[in-house]
Amino acid sequence: MEFKIKKEIFDSFEGLVIGMILAKEANNKGELAEINELLRGAEKKVRDAFSQFESPNQHPHIMPWRKAYKKFGSDPHQYRCSSEALIRQVLKGNQIRHINKLVDLYNYISLKYILAVGGEDLEKIKGDLILDFARGDETFIRLGGTENEPPLAGEVVYKDDESVICRRWNWREADKTKLTEETKNAIMVIEGLPLIKRETVETATKESANLIKKYCGGEVSFEILDNQRQSARL
Repeated sequence: MEFKIKKEIFDSFEGLVIGMILAKEANNKGELAEINELLRGAEKKVRDAFSQFESPNQHPHIMPWRKAYKKFGSDPHQYRCSSEALIRQVLKGNQIRHINKLVDLYNYISLKYILAVGGEDLEKIKGDLILDFARGDETFIRLGGTENEPPLAGEVVYKDDESVICRRWNWREADKTKLTEETKNAIMVIEGLPLIKRETVETATKESANLIKKYCGGEVSFEILDNQRQSARL
């Protein structure tokens, strides 16, 4: 079982860097006050940092995703990358609600570094996890949904041998691989495109791995994938 990024993705999006964290035999049950405190602190910093921008889309970590979405044919005003969507919730005055420890931690990392972060239950992935351009005939059932909403041809998606796991790169995750309190084995990805510095992705990836180890236990490892290393064993 591998995580693979297709060469065509690197050809189209030069400078792409993805931090991959693997958690094995993690304890994802319960809610921790310490993680909630991390989130509240990150929310405050976001509100302070974004006060200098007229709109979130002016932030240098949001701009490259808007450019990428346009490139594969998705209107970034209608479909927002995961980090922008999360930031906008905070700027509306909302608190990021507790889901489970792994999701809470990746939301914290996303807010702290203004990076797109996602996670999937490894045991629910069928075959390899692949970042690729969609054919357009794949199956996709969104988080909380029941109906098939297939991607458009040429859309960047995460998929396995069975179906699409995340549409429009990091816009909407599938229901079948969502992280739950029962999740023991998980993969998390932290994504960066220029103007986002590689060092920022590396730092966020390392911190994420350390936090998962601290609060969820188990065996935690991480790798950085780029044009020179396009796959990793899960």
